[in-house]
Amino acid sequence: MKLYTREWGTGDRYAVLVHGVMSDSRNWRRVGPVLAERGYHVVAVDLRGHGHSPRAAEYTADLMAEDILETVPYAPELVMGHSLGGLTVSLAVDRLHPERAIYVDPAFSCPAAGWLQLKLAPAFLRTLARQSAAKIAKRNPRWDPVDVAIERETFESFHRAAIPAVLSPSVMRAPEHMAVPSLVMLADNSYLVKPQVADRLRETGFDVRVVAGSGHVINRDDHDGFMQALDGWI
Repeated sequence: MKLYTREWGTGDRYAVLVHGVMSDSRNWRRVGPVLAERGYHVVAVDLRGHGHSPRAAEYTADLMAEDILETVPYAPELVMGHSLGGLTVSLAVDRLHPERAIYVDPAFSCPAAGWLQLKLAPAFLRTLARQSAAKIAKRNPRWDPVDVAIERETFESFHRAAIPAVLSPSVMRAPEHMAVPSLVMLADNSYLVKPQVADRLRETGFDVRVVAGSGHVINRDDHDGFMQALDGWI
């Protein structure tokens, strides 16, 4: 599937950005222009069933990884994925061949026991999808009002049929090896990368950094802290 893309900058120093579940490429609305100012040609995708990309009859993280490979330039200088996007990048990185990879609070661990996560998470996300802008703002007090409005819009456009497939506990796992030099940036007390998983990633060679005080969507909670955590990687 060819995905919808949003771009900032020009040239052949490509940076590929991949959003998380129920979001779209606008998640990177502040990050994309900063990278473009640093000389990157930024390509941010809308995953299948998200934003302006087509809806599909089937949803898996593996299919989403295939979509990225079909859509973005081969061997970009940088690829960055948040949450589900981080998991998807990890499934594509061996074939995409970026120079560097950045995983932003990626979906590398189940937040609860497998059966509980499988049973309750879809209902939780459906509840989120019905939230008003006021509730989104209350739940995320540090967000810019523009990001609150975007979140409301992306919840509305997201194809909810994707929820059970993309949240399968059997898929949510950390890479066994570091394919390219990689940074893992974590929210404070991340619920998607457990401490023992973070330790194993460090032992494997990943640079693991925590943005103190941030929630799951780090770049919206603390844009400055997010950019500081990228020091040496962009």
